[in-house]
Amino acid sequence: MFCVMVQYHSCNHGIYRGNEPSPIDMTTLAGFIIPSTLTGVLILAVALIILWVIVSFPVYIAGKLITDGKGEYGDAMVATLGGGIVYIIILFGGTFLLTYIIAPDLALAISFILALVAWVAVYSDSFDTSFLGGAAIAIVGWGVLVIMDIILISVFGVAIPKFYPF
Repeated sequence: MFCVMVQYHSCNHGIYRGNEPSPIDMTTLAGFIIPSTLTGVLILAVALIILWVIVSFPVYIAGKLITDGKGEYGDAMVATLGGGIVYIIILFGGTFLLTYIIAPDLALAISFILALVAWVAVYSDSFDTSFLGGAAIAIVGWGVLVIMDIILISVFGVAIPKFYPF
C-alpha cells in the first residue's frame, strides 16, 4: 500500500515506520496540502493531469448530447480547464474585492453566482453553442460526473475529489 505522510502524521503500512520523514514531504497552506519536494510536485502534476482527463469525460458526453454530436473531446478538455480557471479566479478574486465593499457572506454568494455564469460562458464558447446550451452541458456534465463517482465508489472504493465550494 502506498502512503504519503503529512508532516504531523505517521504511516505504519510497512513502507515507513514510526516518525521517519516521508520522501514526499507535504506542507499545509491555507487548508491545501502543497508538496515541498520535486517528487511531490511531479506526482501532483501527473495526478492533476489524470484528474483533468477523467473529469473532461462527462463534459465530453454532455457536449455530444447537447450539440447533436458536434462536440469533441478536445473541446471538453478546453472547457474543463478554461472553465475551472475562470471559475477560481472570479470566485476568489470577486470574494476578495467585494469583501471590502459588502458583508463577506454576501460577497461570497455574489462571487459564486458570477463564477458560475462565467463558467457556463466558457462552456458555451468552447462548444460553440448558446448560453443555455452551455448551461445544459454543465448540468448534464455534473449529472454524468455524479454517476461516474457512484460507479467508482461502488466498484473500486475511490471517489473523484470534491472540488465544489459547498
